[in-house]
Amino acid sequence: MAQPTDTSTSFSDLELIAPLQRALKAQQYETPTPIQARAIPPLLEGRDVLGCAQTGTGKTAAFCLPVLQHLSRRRRGRDKRPIRALVLTPTRELAAQIFDSFKAYGRYLPQEHAVIFGGVNERPQIRQLRAGVDVLVATPGRLLDLHGRGFVDLSMVDFFVLDEADRMLDMGFVHDVRRVIAALPRKRQNLLFSATMPDSIVKLAASFLRNPVKVEVSPQSTTVELIDQSVMFVARPDKRHLLAQLIHERRIERAIVFTRTKHGANRLARQLVNANIGAAAIHGNKSQAARTRTLAQFRAGEIRALIATDIASRGIDVDDVSHVFNYELPNIPEAYVHRIGRTARAGKRGTAISFCDETEGAYLRDIEKLIGLTIDVADDHDYHHAAAIPPARPSKPARPPRRPGRKRRSGSGGNPRPQTGRRPRNRRRK
Repeated sequence: MAQPTDTSTSFSDLELIAPLQRALKAQQYETPTPIQARAIPPLLEGRDVLGCAQTGTGKTAAFCLPVLQHLSRRRRGRDKRPIRALVLTPTRELAAQIFDSFKAYGRYLPQEHAVIFGGVNERPQIRQLRAGVDVLVATPGRLLDLHGRGFVDLSMVDFFVLDEADRMLDMGFVHDVRRVIAALPRKRQNLLFSATMPDSIVKLAASFLRNPVKVEVSPQSTTVELIDQSVMFVARPDKRHLLAQLIHERRIERAIVFTRTKHGANRLARQLVNANIGAAAIHGNKSQAARTRTLAQFRAGEIRALIATDIASRGIDVDDVSHVFNYELPNIPEAYVHRIGRTARAGKRGTAISFCDETEGAYLRDIEKLIGLTIDVADDHDYHHAAAIPPARPSKPARPPRRPGRKRRSGSGGNPRPQTGRRPRNRRRK
């Protein structure tokens, strides 16, 4: 697998067709990112590509532009538009954003795009599929459902993109992904993008990529250099007080706060609202309409803190997120990289603050081992009155003491009969 070099200094160097250049100019895009400069040329040549890049590096445009250019050069028949490009992605939010990107970049091309995912009424999606689409962006569950019922025909797909492959596997979609690949025609061009490249992704890539060009713009599992990372050691009950104080005193206007559970996200959102901080939760139990509405409020600045589970660590592209808080450290270290990647986007600086309580020392060590650095301990005495911060990094938590049980009667296999002062009642004789 060859590694292409980055020689393009502008989009005009990438030999993109005029309608795409016009759309990029309308978006005020002039210089391609490294992943775009290295992935677009081999994709335009028809090669399969295996891409490894962090979130926020411009991966979506790296495959949208070649897909649109290929489809514009391949004439279609007079019949209904067949699905010629399929983009498979793990979350609804990411699917919606990729769909918006196709609309923006393809605004001057006569192509139809559609997005399908669960959690919403399927009837408008089915109507659009029946009318015919060139590019389909989908999540695995809804795609396989509609395909199994005959509403999706994948027999004419020329271009297949598997985006956020590692997240797809983390969410348990590996069998669904393999079912989708099995439904595609053998002759097609493929692209796989992943922020990390564990053995499971390498095996999956080898199962359907043909002699791919490998594009890697940064070391695997590294964090963005523009993010100032720190950790605060704080007792669990004091976390919400410390979070509210930091948001108030630093005058933070747009932050994403990550929790491990949906219930914890809801509870924290209510607590912040009670502290006069505009906040709302987003997670998998929310309806798609509620999630879309919450994201719109967050983008508009109507809420200051978006409380999210790891469903939001990928696929939420909101400008000007200045801070990411790991209210609870993730138990999967790779999730840390994806979480903090929600800030420091488009070349801006960002701040990531992690709260570590007495039970999370092992999670912190795993994260530091993955990213290859020791996260600085926040040394700010102004916050010591809000939370008791231990002076040292926590060690591996000791096993809690065994709960004492009742004393067993000698010679018996069970607990002694409680002493009530009464003689046991004799059984009635038959």
